[in-house]
Amino acid sequence: MTPQANPISFQTVDIALEDRSYGIHIGAGLLNASDSFRDLPAAHSAMIVTNDTVAPLYADRLQRSLESRFRQIHMVCLPDGESHKTWESLNLIFDALLARGCDRKTVLFALGGGVVGDMTGFAAACYMRGVPFVQVPTTLLAQVDSSVGGKTAINHPLGKNMVGAFYQPERVICDLDVLQTLPPRELSAGLAEIIKYGPIADMAFLDWIEVNIGALLAREPAALAHAVRRSCEIKAAVVGQDEREAGLRAILNFGHTFGHAIESGLGYGQWLHGEGVGCGMVMAARLSQRLGLVDVAFVDRLRVLVQRAGLPVVGPRLSATDNAGRYLELMRVDKKAEAGEIRFVVINGPGHATVRSAPDALVREVIDACCE
Repeated sequence: MTPQANPISFQTVDIALEDRSYGIHIGAGLLNASDSFRDLPAAHSAMIVTNDTVAPLYADRLQRSLESRFRQIHMVCLPDGESHKTWESLNLIFDALLARGCDRKTVLFALGGGVVGDMTGFAAACYMRGVPFVQVPTTLLAQVDSSVGGKTAINHPLGKNMVGAFYQPERVICDLDVLQTLPPRELSAGLAEIIKYGPIADMAFLDWIEVNIGALLAREPAALAHAVRRSCEIKAAVVGQDEREAGLRAILNFGHTFGHAIESGLGYGQWLHGEGVGCGMVMAARLSQRLGLVDVAFVDRLRVLVQRAGLPVVGPRLSATDNAGRYLELMRVDKKAEAGEIRFVVINGPGHATVRSAPDALVREVIDACCE
């Protein structure tokens, strides 16, 4: 397919970060259109970083769209999956850049889901002390969350995303057409991050999700377009106020403290990130209720919606002897923890979130109540 020559139609959500500002382009057919990549930094070469699942579907399309802007276009294909978000995979990117003589103006393109985006961004932050990169997310979760805001990282055996950097892309290109090839499980995982934005920032959006969850699961283009745009708008507003998570941005981690413990405790890749977040939101909402911040009806409402999205609402057992103790052990490695004290994102009334600690005994009760 020849890249589209005529101007294309897309919506743009801007991330306002002074000299690090950029746009999130949202629309159909963007991957096939060279206009999507107009006005990016000029360079002799580009490097597409993708994985062995996405490459057969979309790598050729992206390469053709870039051919008019770069003399040389290289590619590195990583193994797919959260279990490969490691130093070894990161070094495959560095190996490819160095073997091809890529200079400090080379533009990296992250073509894939959150794992590819995080590793490509981290590689861009490190290679020659920083080269430009562009996010081209191919999963719903990446389009509404991980590709936006400049968080880059790899996992460590003791904790998820514990080694990384804040490094903003030049642009995020969300082609809604690519969502049609997502496996149903991956689609549901992305819905977790969409649902998250309602309780922490916009209850009207939560109302809309409840009404349109069937349309989202059916991948109706208009529903997906609205969900991606509104999610990006909320995240953009938060990141614009707190780029490096000194305070406000931490609310975007609603459900993630419990969710990351599940991912790490089971072994990366057993549960998808969005599955951990979905279940983690139910656990965090229960904690919020036990702290007297929301009522039981709110918890039940969120649990039902998460379940309707096709996500787990009951936590797995991570230890046969002391399950709650294992959760607590893993959560103490969370990036929000301070001096070994776990800090949770809780709902301080519908549409409002805050970060606070909770007594271990209370957290144990919540874990015991929410796990199988």
